Amino acid sequence: MFLGLDVGTSGVKAVLEDETGALIASAARPLALSHPQPLWSEQNPDHWVEAVIGAVDDLARERPRETAAVSGIGLSGQMHGATLLNRTGRPLRPAILWNDGRSQAECAELERRCPELHAIAGNLAMPGFTAPKLVWVAKHEPKIFAEVAKVLLPKAYVRYRLSGEMVEDMSDAAGTLWLDVGARRWSEKLLAATGLGLDHMPRLVEGNERSAVLSPELARRWGMGADVVIAGGAGDNAASAIGLGAITPGDAFLSLGTSGVLFRVTDRFAPAPEAAVHAFCHALGGLWHQMGVMLSAAASLAWLARLLETPEAALLAPLGISVERPSPVQFLPYLDGERTPHNDTHAAGALVGLRSAAGRGDLVQAVLEGVAFASRDMFAALARSAQPITELDLVGGGSRSLLWAQIMADVLGVTVHRVEEGEVGAAIGAARLGRLAATGAAPADVCRKPQRLQSFEPRAPQRAAYDAAYAQWRKLYPALKE
Repeated sequence: MFLGLDVGTSGVKAVLEDETGALIASAARPLALSHPQPLWSEQNPDHWVEAVIGAVDDLARERPRETAAVSGIGLSGQMHGATLLNRTGRPLRPAILWNDGRSQAECAELERRCPELHAIAGNLAMPGFTAPKLVWVAKHEPKIFAEVAKVLLPKAYVRYRLSGEMVEDMSDAAGTLWLDVGARRWSEKLLAATGLGLDHMPRLVEGNERSAVLSPELARRWGMGADVVIAGGAGDNAASAIGLGAITPGDAFLSLGTSGVLFRVTDRFAPAPEAAVHAFCHALGGLWHQMGVMLSAAASLAWLARLLETPEAALLAPLGISVERPSPVQFLPYLDGERTPHNDTHAAGALVGLRSAAGRGDLVQAVLEGVAFASRDMFAALARSAQPITELDLVGGGSRSLLWAQIMADVLGVTVHRVEEGEVGAAIGAARLGRLAATGAAPADVCRKPQRLQSFEPRAPQRAAYDAAYAQWRKLYPALKE
């Protein structure tokens, strides 16, 4: 039996998976966010640990026999969060999270300090990453910075509290701007640019490697054996890829969650920072991945549903499962700024082309198409540095809409597959990494692709109409920015 733990932003998920890859049980605990000032986003690191222990307590109570049989644990987590520890291993302040925007000025400063940053880290300096946060702390909280002995990411702090070991995997470490992503090792040059050294960093392992052993106290608490292996694990998107079986170069998926992520596996380090594409290590050795990110995907539809005080399903139902032409209204989904390809925290959303004849259906369709057009932007950005994507799996909450899936196929011009994928995708991937670490099994035997439920082909007339609509949509951002 294998346990997957996903330390998300809004909650923790724990899943039990058996040797056949079947999901046996799951549990969840919520987490609260703190926003002490505009653009700030923080959490108490100990709350992650309490939520993880509580979720596993729930599994042990409901499924004691299966929980006791766990031999491997995998960890997934929200990326980029700066968890600053003193010499005794205690947090010095609340963790500064991935969606914290306070360090915009420090990003520019960091790139001035280290002109090679893009080449080494493979990414632009953005406020979401970890390194600019430390530059901010050094500038605004110098007494705290002086006490920093270790910097851990969220799941690494949970690992430390579960095992006593400070270890990080390559995929999560790649999101710090301190990793030499091509060489898969910490970069002394990048660390020095933030006033840190190798001694401030945890030990590195691959995601499927053994990183630690569960503490005897917790093993006894949950009725487990004495040598429960904890895998290196993965950042949340790489863990989701493991759960989806995306472990072969060229494999790609588009996640329509609150945010949107276009993920493609590569067999080499393929940075494209000029297009705000992320280039990270994958959770398995010898693999990397590219990632485009939009900040408001399914969140855009949720925003419209909230505005119109109508459930999302009721908004979508009148449109059916396909549309014959683009909406006369166009939507920019930049409700919380945008990352790929604009890297603009000040970008704003917009509805353009409104007339008195416009109805609710036009607005709903415009939102779906706006997210699809932004996804096409990400496709174009990734295509600059590697082979074009020819098909992809569609996952996340937005993938439940057959209409949205068809719009995606028509706009992107590729085959889109809806797949079996639960709400615990990253946790499932974490459990499979735990299995790999505990058993030494081959990744291809464990990381199998989910069943495809339905495939959507681009339709030629709609594809041509969307090409024209996309060309018009592309003019909106520069015009409104101006």
